[in-house]
Amino acid sequence: MSKRILFMGTPDYATTIFKELLNSKYEIVGLFTQPDKPVGRKQLLTPPHIKQFCIEENLNIPIFQPLKLRGNEEAKKQIEDLKPDFIIVAAYGQILPKEILDIAPCINLHASLLPKYRGASPIQESLLNDDFYTGVTSMLMEEGLDSGNILALQYLKITPMMEVSEAFEKLSLIAAKLTITTLDNFENIKPIKQNEAEVSFCKKIKKEDGLVNFLDAKKLYLKYKAYSFWPGVFLESELKIKDIELNEEKSINNQGQILEINDEFIIVGCEKGSLKIKTLQAPSKKAINSIDFIRGQRLEINSILI
Repeated sequence: MSKRILFMGTPDYATTIFKELLNSKYEIVGLFTQPDKPVGRKQLLTPPHIKQFCIEENLNIPIFQPLKLRGNEEAKKQIEDLKPDFIIVAAYGQILPKEILDIAPCINLHASLLPKYRGASPIQESLLNDDFYTGVTSMLMEEGLDSGNILALQYLKITPMMEVSEAFEKLSLIAAKLTITTLDNFENIKPIKQNEAEVSFCKKIKKEDGLVNFLDAKKLYLKYKAYSFWPGVFLESELKIKDIELNEEKSINNQGQILEINDEFIIVGCEKGSLKIKTLQAPSKKAINSIDFIRGQRLEINSILI
């Protein structure tokens, strides 16, 4: 008889894992995800990525969207009635209270090599810190934030040009396979305690985290790699900088000085190092090629980009 899985997750990272479970020997008996949220200028009520997938695929799986789990007797009873053998959690967006953790073993697929980067933005944090490796950890959940015992780890090498979208995609696929491996071998795995001396945390990203200046080319480039999907990187003038490459790290320049104008990009100097920039976007305007932008602004070599 196949094991019964209750799945908890919200964004596309979770959907990839969910799909893998759908195609496995395990039976998904329910889905918990975040409530629909108003999106965009028109504030249209939009379902989470994973719910949208279920609708499009006409899946006959009950979906629950409680505002909160803590102290929610109705949600607790709904979970108990589903009689899950395991609860799989991936970027759900809520911490599970003890009364739910006690119903069945809860396994979290966290996109870092724990105990590094407990918290909401582990993928972005690994890119910001210019790590050589990241990965996914499957862990037994407890009341603390990402503090439970480790069941399994899978590594991913971070390539020099890897941006957050590519990292998300690759880590989602790793997490999907790791979920099945962890469930298949659960009875034989000896959970390992996390080393508290090596713990680090990462925060929930806010729009203002994308604010940059032209002080240090490498730091700006790392921020771009981490935040290119959202919130992007932008100057104090709200000029968005897109399609960036690190040109070099050693030269000394005036902040924002245009050093070269080529056919497809401009080279902009920082106090330390310089960057290739292909695309710029002024506030409330469409993103355009950086060459067209500086022509429109009548900027030339040695002009300052602000």
